[in-house]
Order: sequence, then C-alpha cells, then structure tokens
Amino acid sequence: MVNKDVTFHINNLAYTITVDEELEKELCKYLSLSKNNDTKELLIAYLNLSQEFRMFKKNIEKITEKLSGF
Repeated sequence: MVNKDVTFHINNLAYTITVDEELEKELCKYLSLSKNNDTKELLIAYLNLSQEFRMFKKNIEKITEKLSGF
C-alpha cells in the first residue's frame, strides 16, 4: 500500500496525517477533505466510526462463538 499525506481542515486549522489508501477511504466517509469541518462534524464522524467498529466486534464475537462449538 502507498502512504500519502491527507489534510483535514477542522475549525479553520489544518491537520495533516500520513495514511494508506484504505485508511483514507475510511476517514473520508464522514469527513470532507474539500471543506472546513467543524467540531460537530468531527464528533459525528467519531460516533459513526465507533458504531461501525462496535457492530463489527459483535459480529466477530458471534462468529467466534459459533466456531468454538466445532
């Protein structure tokens, strides 16, 4: 995977991070690279990603329980 710098503008401040393409795609689902994001949008993005992770974790736990029966 190729790493690249991605800049998010939050509350009129620029934050540049180095990410791979996959992480960039995940982060950009809820935060725009082309406009200034405010604190509310940042919080909503965090909550959405947290919810996705929680659902993923529950699904993994269910699969693990099923596999442990074999």
